[in-house]
Amino acid sequence: MTVVRTIALAAGLALGAAPARAQTKLVSANELTGAERAGGWRMLFDGKSLAGWRGLGYDSVPTAHWKVVDGSIMKVASGTVPRMPDGQPASGGDLMTVDTFRDFELVFEWKVVPGSNSGVKYNVSEKLSLQASKNHAALGFEYQVLDDSLNDDNKVPSHRAGALYDLVPPNDEKRLAPVGQWNRGRILLRGNHGEHWLNGRKIVSYDLGTPRMDALLAASKYRAVAGFADRRAGHIILQDHGDAAYYRGIRIRELKP
Repeated sequence: MTVVRTIALAAGLALGAAPARAQTKLVSANELTGAERAGGWRMLFDGKSLAGWRGLGYDSVPTAHWKVVDGSIMKVASGTVPRMPDGQPASGGDLMTVDTFRDFELVFEWKVVPGSNSGVKYNVSEKLSLQASKNHAALGFEYQVLDDSLNDDNKVPSHRAGALYDLVPPNDEKRLAPVGQWNRGRILLRGNHGEHWLNGRKIVSYDLGTPRMDALLAASKYRAVAGFADRRAGHIILQDHGDAAYYRGIRIRELKP
């Protein structure tokens, strides 16, 4: 699928640097421009296969949960499979990058169908996740992917689309595309500083190790998970929450600490 993408030529755009001149170029959603390659970006999804991915806790991709459709990674809806108390499938299939990343900028596009719940997780330790959960569900910071209009998670501000799930709600800059249309997500993690962006606007900013973040963690569902917020070289995860969701244009740029 060919789409028009506006490429920001300033390598530090998400870090708060002044944006340089942007150019509009006709490229595939899953293709890097020359400027992106020169800036250190790499694709995590080639638009055709799930090379470079596997299931968390598995040696291969859980193909009952994930497939490639029209240049996007599709989470196959799980229907009436047994679920955990928090709504996740009892036998889940989170999709995980084979590689790990510590300090990075991640850009991706996502869309949902009515009522969907999913997410992009990062700073994920596979070992910690398997020790703490029996259903192959990743433990890590989560960029929430949600239909804010219909899913019941819309009742909790820190559970809405773009939030740092169960920790930091999106701010008033948030502009969410209608269900069925593509949104542009960006995650920045550098040292103890993190940001979530949605459709060109910064909607979440946090710093680990601060009194504010310590209090949020202590009040969250993660409070009993030792080591949850430790910084590490972690995997990137596409969450299986049982609902259909689509991802494409997944690219990453590693940053110096």
